[in-house]
Amino acid sequence: MPRVLFKAELDKPMAEWDLPGHNRWHPDIPAEVGVNPGEDFRVECQEWTDGQILNTDDAHDIETVDLTRAHVLSGPFAIKGAEPGDLLVVDILDLGPLLSWGYTGIFSKENGGGFLTDYFPKAYKAVWDFHGIYATSRHIPGVKFAGLSHPGLIGCAPSHELLAKWNAREKALIATNPERVPPLALPPIEENAVLGTLSSEHRSRVAREAARTIPPREHGGNVDIKNLSRGTRIFFPVYVQDALLSVGDLHFSQGDGEITFCGAIEMAGWIDLGVDLIKGGMAKYGITSPIFKPGPVEPRYSEYLMFEGISVEKETNYYLDATVAYRQASLNAIRYLTNFGFTPEQAYILLGAAPVEGRIGGIVDIPNACVSIGIPLEIFDKKILPL
Repeated sequence: MPRVLFKAELDKPMAEWDLPGHNRWHPDIPAEVGVNPGEDFRVECQEWTDGQILNTDDAHDIETVDLTRAHVLSGPFAIKGAEPGDLLVVDILDLGPLLSWGYTGIFSKENGGGFLTDYFPKAYKAVWDFHGIYATSRHIPGVKFAGLSHPGLIGCAPSHELLAKWNAREKALIATNPERVPPLALPPIEENAVLGTLSSEHRSRVAREAARTIPPREHGGNVDIKNLSRGTRIFFPVYVQDALLSVGDLHFSQGDGEITFCGAIEMAGWIDLGVDLIKGGMAKYGITSPIFKPGPVEPRYSEYLMFEGISVEKETNYYLDATVAYRQASLNAIRYLTNFGFTPEQAYILLGAAPVEGRIGGIVDIPNACVSIGIPLEIFDKKILPL
């Protein structure tokens, strides 16, 4: 087993850990541990809300979750010899849960929302039990599937210049509709910022500047790509000295899009990583955002029921809008599954948690974009085909 570089203390908030991680992005958050290129290591991670969600039948914890504490990340890790302009090569060697359960949630519209928040504005939760590679839930009976486990969030620290760019453009976006619920973006907030071992004299300034971890950005971050599982190789642009790699938000399973926002099966877990460097790789290959080579490991499902969506919503035609089309495909799938004993909330959660395949079919045939969502038929204990 690789040496454990970062230990999770699941019985208390990350701010109280002997070696805390962080829940913001900022280049001044220090790395207390490091590795050499060519070295493998293990990282333990708390689930993304810092242990706020419990193994219960009550969704009150989802409804009231404090998003200023998220995402809690393990790291940063100094990759010795990494310099701005390099590419950091990260291999995902293996990963798994630290506990025997995880959860999926529909966030309330007033507290984060989700892809279909106008249709599902209230909080809902499903707890999943892990049986080796399989997941089942007492809250969604009749379903069992193999997980495609992966880190939802992994990336390197931004430079001061890149951080300033993020904050400026997201501030401008918020200004277009500052009263929107849920908000258009999440600006820096000092409350509940966990900044590793940063000294107290700098904490207030860094907390006011540091970016939230909710969206993906040029450095990687919260990409939520379900196929970044065992055997994946990732090439990250390096923006700061020592790269400052961090990881968290581990998922036991997820459907493409993670559409409920808390849509994967979230878990506390461990992940084994290997690292290497390509000196000057950003300029050599023209890379300013990560590129990925997914691994060969995934559930072997062969039969899918596909649901089409087009960019038409409430009798309004949207020009080649893949987001509208994906929303319509999701709603079509949810409506269909209610014919087989699932509530709309159960079906919505299933689309986010199971290894569902989302695809863009056509995005050139004006005026309608066309997408599809494929649900593996083998995950159900009953037949769900029309005939």
